[in-house]
Amino acid sequence: MTIKPIRVLVIDDSASVRQVMTGLLEEDPQIEVMGAAADPFAAARLMQAEVPDVITLDVEMPRMDGITFLRKLMAQRPIPVVMCSSLTEQGSQTLMQALEAGAVDIILKPRLDSAQHLLETKIHICDVVKAAARARLPALNRSHPDKRSSVPQKKLTADVMLAAPTGCRAMARTTETVVCIGASTGGTESLRVILEELPANSPGIVVVQHMPEKFTAALAARLNGLSEVEVKEAADGDAVLRGRVLIAAGNYHMLLQRSGARYYVSVKEGPLVARHRPSVDVLFRSAAQTAGSNALGIIMTGMGDDGARGLLEMRQAGASTIVQDEATCVVFGMPKEAIALGGAQRIMPLDALAREIVRAGSR
Repeated sequence: MTIKPIRVLVIDDSASVRQVMTGLLEEDPQIEVMGAAADPFAAARLMQAEVPDVITLDVEMPRMDGITFLRKLMAQRPIPVVMCSSLTEQGSQTLMQALEAGAVDIILKPRLDSAQHLLETKIHICDVVKAAARARLPALNRSHPDKRSSVPQKKLTADVMLAAPTGCRAMARTTETVVCIGASTGGTESLRVILEELPANSPGIVVVQHMPEKFTAALAARLNGLSEVEVKEAADGDAVLRGRVLIAAGNYHMLLQRSGARYYVSVKEGPLVARHRPSVDVLFRSAAQTAGSNALGIIMTGMGDDGARGLLEMRQAGASTIVQDEATCVVFGMPKEAIALGGAQRIMPLDALAREIVRAGSR
């Protein structure tokens, strides 16, 4: 059976960006660019003839900005939209508004300064577009999106960042619990739902949310303003404390470390692991080795299998493990893979996760 490619509409006022984005996307056999438009008005004309599966949308454009177009689109006919931005602090703040308005995910405009960076950019952009095509959106009825096949590509494991477990368990249970969360597509809003419900004395939490650099700082600032707990982008050496949530910085791996009975994080450079940097697998493996039964591991919405192996390692080390259920996931990819691998002890809806975190911290 021939599988239809994902049809993508690229909207960007830069002709060079449209050309590069089209080239990168069409290198993937599962993706086909149906057209490229310089602004939302040109895009609307293309969409009269054919509705795309996914739109990549620039933020700053003439005649109508991307956020305004996104809000109009979501009100009239929801389509999975991936926001595309340059790497700026101001842009990262604007894109938080885009996520609130219904954008599925965020990507950075491709840079051409090195072959390695371009390869990583292509991997990330194509993966985000595929995840967007599977995303559950309000009033969006897609036919069997999960039946699209995936082309196998070599993926590095957490072995490149730290050695695999030897079978020895970490330290016995202490008085403090560390909560480790991994999420990707749809995770920014899911994190908001959880953190808004947590009291100020919640157990220390470390989070890997797949996002580009700069945007994780903006996400942390936004969540910090909405929560009783302190939320910040992780810096090397930050302590994991009650009432604090550390979000891994985009483009860096984050590992959980221990000094005595106290925990802190290590922020490191390194290759893509499970096609991501930061990687959930890296965080979870470090938690398995340093926290063991003192940890709670949670995998939330997202595409791919990052975190599945790490969650299994946490479970084998004595940690409690949970995955978000299919009904409340935007993309039921990462949780599904963790279940298949045997890493999940429990499957729970999004609205139950905050209570479970509080319960874990009171043990």
